[in-house]
Amino acid sequence: MEIIRKRFISTRHFALSCAVAGALFAPFSAFASTLTVMQTEAPRSMDPGDQTATFTAAVLDPMYEGLLSRAKDLSLQPALATEWSSDDAGIVWTFKLRQGVKFHDGTPFDADAVVKNFTRHLDTKRGLAASGRLRTFIDSVSAVDSSTVQFKLKKPYPAFLALLTTGACLMVSPTADAAGTIGSKAVGTGPYKLQEYKSGEYVLETKNADWWGGAPKGADEIKWTWTAEPSVMNMALQTGDADIVNPLPAAFAKQLAANPDMKVSKSDGSAVFWVSLNTKLKPLDDARVRQALNYATDRDGLVKAIMQGNATPANSPLAPVTPGYDKTLAPYTYDGDKAKKLLADAGYPDGFSMTTIVQEPEARIGELLQAMWAKAGVKLDVQRMESGVWSKAAFADPAGKAAANTGSVIASWSSGVNGADLQFRPLYHSASASPASANLGFFNDPKLDGLIDKAASTLDEKARNAIYVDAQKEVNEQAPHVLLYTTQDLYAARNNVKGTWVVPGGLVVVKEATKD
Repeated sequence: MEIIRKRFISTRHFALSCAVAGALFAPFSAFASTLTVMQTEAPRSMDPGDQTATFTAAVLDPMYEGLLSRAKDLSLQPALATEWSSDDAGIVWTFKLRQGVKFHDGTPFDADAVVKNFTRHLDTKRGLAASGRLRTFIDSVSAVDSSTVQFKLKKPYPAFLALLTTGACLMVSPTADAAGTIGSKAVGTGPYKLQEYKSGEYVLETKNADWWGGAPKGADEIKWTWTAEPSVMNMALQTGDADIVNPLPAAFAKQLAANPDMKVSKSDGSAVFWVSLNTKLKPLDDARVRQALNYATDRDGLVKAIMQGNATPANSPLAPVTPGYDKTLAPYTYDGDKAKKLLADAGYPDGFSMTTIVQEPEARIGELLQAMWAKAGVKLDVQRMESGVWSKAAFADPAGKAAANTGSVIASWSSGVNGADLQFRPLYHSASASPASANLGFFNDPKLDGLIDKAASTLDEKARNAIYVDAQKEVNEQAPHVLLYTTQDLYAARNNVKGTWVVPGGLVVVKEATKD
């Protein structure tokens, strides 16, 4: 600095000159409109087919596309496919592909790319997190020509088109997949492309100037950050460090709704929170014990304490917005005496001890259950884990959970608007036992498996929903989960943000969002 003072007569003039030069030659990003979204957890993968988390899906949504997509009214619309049809049996489906589309790395999108995307899921050796639901129904995928692809299903599946909008069916660059880099560097066809992924800190996405849909409508950049601290989310929104927070911590909903600079969005959600019980461990292998834990749970108290009323006590494994949901079910009232009797009948008059593993956002649930269940004599050890460690532990196989003495897992699941099969099958079907899918407690009930399989291939909607009612009753009776509540979707944005919406279940869509 001393050299500069001696060389120039006026340092003030020098500083001004530098400022002007900087303005002339500064990179575009210095002037870019950046939309900052803060969520409660970090993304689990940059590969949409190797994760099943809602908030990860939100991060990936601007960068990836499937053959079909959801419009704001939740209807299905063309995306990378322009038209489609099926045979009379609903077994063979043919899709015409959009022409001239390229992945962000320049790889052409064509029928060969589609075949490679689905082949990786049909390959059991790949072990991708979202593959199981595809292998259940898809028999084969083949290219008819460069712009036509054909799917052959194992049996009719009424939710097939909806399935094509989910993470496993979003198209990744075959080049990036073959290179083994897709898990850390997203390469899709969407209106935004990955600029930078700084693990543990942020994801930065920029507009894709070569997008087939023309100039993207949203902000120049989308920056994703995360924190498990509700107070940090609230403060970030109020200071402007975040433009959107998702999900909005319920404790701050009323306060922010009264702030004229903020917009709070609340809608019926599809995320069901539950405690998955390890049915391979004693005494949780006894249905009476599992039922006792359900009776020992004050769902109304949980909704009031944790969600400030922004949730519905769970009476079913399905959310109220899911077709087939039965609102008349009332399987478990809060009844401590009944819980104690069931435990005594099962041979545990003095209760027992068990563990549960939680991520930080669900830690409060564990603490409240610890107090509730103690009244029935159940000593609950709540083990908090960082997201990556929790995922590994939650999706461990029976031997892994037995070695760690993991008695239960607190989590949630949302099938969005994609149908009851995508709620029942991953969570309760015996073929979905972890690590293959999200049956985290290894529940095995041939009767329920039969109901799930029968419903999935029943084309008549009324008959299909009647089967799902029976399936709900069976889950409630066997109690592989302690069902807690279904949340309402809450997110908040600063008033100058426009064009955001949320898919039931909490996936916030921001790829067309702008800031005034």
